[in-house]
Amino acid sequence: MSVAFRRESDDEHMEPKFELPIPPGPNWVTARGLRLTRAQVEALEGVDTGAMDEDSAKKHKRVLRYWRTRLATAELRPVADGEAVAFGTRVTYMLNRQEKTVAIVGDDEANPHEGRISFSSPLARAMMDAEVGEKVDFAGKVEAVEIVKIAVVRED
Repeated sequence: MSVAFRRESDDEHMEPKFELPIPPGPNWVTARGLRLTRAQVEALEGVDTGAMDEDSAKKHKRVLRYWRTRLATAELRPVADGEAVAFGTRVTYMLNRQEKTVAIVGDDEANPHEGRISFSSPLARAMMDAEVGEKVDFAGKVEAVEIVKIAVVRED
C-alpha cells in the first residue's frame, strides 16, 4: 500500500490548536481595564487544572497565557483632559440623526453592547482628536459623525 493511503493515527489529522490571537498594536488600558485584566489572571491562576481532562486543561492554560501576556504588556494611559476625543473619554455623537454615547477604552475592555469601544475600532479612530461641534468623516461618508459632548471616563 502506498504511504499516501496509510493512516498512522487520528492525532495526525486533528485541527492544530493555536494561541489566542493578540490584538495588533499597543495594549492601552484604562485603570478599570488594568483592574479587570489583573482579576482575570488571578481567577485563572486559582483554577486547579489537575481535576480537568487534558483538552480542558490545555484550553485553560492557553487562555491563561493570553491574559498573562495582556497583563505583562498593558500600558496604563494617563487620564484624558476631556477637551478632545481621546483614549479614556466618553463621547456623545450624532450619526444618521441618532445620538449615541460610547467610551473609548482598550481592546480587552471593549464591549459595544455596554457602550465601550476599542480605541482601535474604525469609529474611535475616526473621532480621535475631534472637539465638540466638529464633524468627522466615517465609513466613506463626509462629515458623517458630529461630536456632541466629550467627558472623561470615570471609574465604573
